[in-house]
Amino acid sequence: MFKTIHQYYVYILASKKNGTVYIGMTNDLEARVLQHKQKIDDGFTSKYDVNLLVYFENFQYVNDAIKREKQLKKWNRQWKINLIEEENKDWNDLSEDWFK
Repeated sequence: MFKTIHQYYVYILASKKNGTVYIGMTNDLEARVLQHKQKIDDGFTSKYDVNLLVYFENFQYVNDAIKREKQLKKWNRQWKINLIEEENKDWNDLSEDWFK
């Protein structure tokens, strides 16, 4: 019997380099980022124009992703900035080529 391998993502969006950040979790990163870019929800990311994917991690188990999301949300701002810049010094939009 085949097991389906699930993927879950914890991601950080930003409005610009060193701008407003948002942390979220999803099982479909591409679709979720597109929703943020299209301002589908009238929430925080729409209000503050937060739609650049600057960081993400993937997980096999949903509980691990939820735990990591909660952990990151508790971090102070500088720790979040350091995490982003370890992998993406210039805060480039990692989804830039996804929707062309």
